[in-house]
Amino acid sequence: MSERRIDGKRVFAGSGGRDFDPALPTVALLHGAGMNHTIWALQARALAHHGRNVLAFDFPGHGGSDGPALASIEAMADWLLAGLKAWGVGRFRLAGHSMGALVALEGASRVGVACEALALLGAVTEMRVHPDLLKSARAGTHLAPELMVSWSFGLFGLTGGNPAPGFFLPESALRLIEQAPAASLAADLAACDLYRGASAAAARIACPVLMLLGEHDRMTPPAKGAALAREFKDARCVTLKGAGHMMMVEQPQLTLDSMKAAL
Repeated sequence: MSERRIDGKRVFAGSGGRDFDPALPTVALLHGAGMNHTIWALQARALAHHGRNVLAFDFPGHGGSDGPALASIEAMADWLLAGLKAWGVGRFRLAGHSMGALVALEGASRVGVACEALALLGAVTEMRVHPDLLKSARAGTHLAPELMVSWSFGLFGLTGGNPAPGFFLPESALRLIEQAPAASLAADLAACDLYRGASAAAARIACPVLMLLGEHDRMTPPAKGAALAREFKDARCVTLKGAGHMMMVEQPQLTLDSMKAAL
């Protein structure tokens, strides 16, 4: 684990089990709404043990980072770039999931060649949030994490399909989202719903882009993800068979294998 302070507030990042080494290339991993760095457990560890610094950030108000949660994707991108600077990182590669993908996109669009590659998982041009989910999140009711989990997995994940005996993905995902303060989840979802900068950001991206799409993703449908991919100068799409929105836990090895070339 690793941490720094920005404006007196704690910024926390998972390291994949290795100490930060300024001589190594750095990969930043950005989680989705209501989650934290642990969503990247397998991918972070694999990258860290194969010659990469890993900074799997907790956004403000999530995991080990001080709050409050930030209100916009643009503000999160500012925070991300400040965090990378705090670790002394000048060049980097970014991977983000869902909300984190929008932050990675916005951040990469501001730094030119400093971002060497970009991997976007479960991303679309406009990440509109269902009104019932927004309403529940703002009210702080348990329906919000329940809706997110029910929409986040393909049939394989929802029916117990996991190679680890006794491990049920939807229940573990629910426990993860329950850890986030209600105000943080509400802020995250509202930020996703309001963000309209994806197309403009995509036009400014010069580095190679990998779009990872879940075949059965109901939150960010693969057809819409493929449409976003066409807005980049250099992008390729990989569709993960059987995966839903939370592809890095539902199909962790396929996700890692697809990310390796980019990161």
